[in-house]
Amino acid sequence: MKAVIVCASVSHGNTRRVADSMAQVLGAKVVSPEQADLAELADADLLGFGSGVFYGRLHPRLTEFVKALPAGRGRAFVFATSGLPELPPAPYARSLVWLLEGKGFEVDGRFLCRAFDTWTPFKLVGGINKQRPNAADLAAAQAFAERLRDGRGPQS
Repeated sequence: MKAVIVCASVSHGNTRRVADSMAQVLGAKVVSPEQADLAELADADLLGFGSGVFYGRLHPRLTEFVKALPAGRGRAFVFATSGLPELPPAPYARSLVWLLEGKGFEVDGRFLCRAFDTWTPFKLVGGINKQRPNAADLAAAQAFAERLRDGRGPQS
């Protein structure tokens, strides 16, 4: 299986660590939106898209990249790291899932992980989730990737 993970990791490298953990299992290449090669993405069997969460949304670089993608086919997944848990009325990964589905991708699941966050109010206390993602989080990311690799169906 050929896999590519497109990752926007800008603040502390949290999202990149999660992407690298998944990539180990999937044998995937990890690239930023700016590094992504559309021909390579079109040739992949599985695409991953992830970023940190900023003001309740995934990073605009990633979102704009997905908006600009040509209509696709095949399997994809979404992942994110955030300081705070996702709120049920406004899940931050949902909009990217909808964008991908609108482009013709079958979204096999999403992986969400808490991570070190120094957003303005948290900066005053040195940030939150200082030790995250930790070994357990990265193991969970790998387990998620194993389910994707083995085709064990959609996971959230």
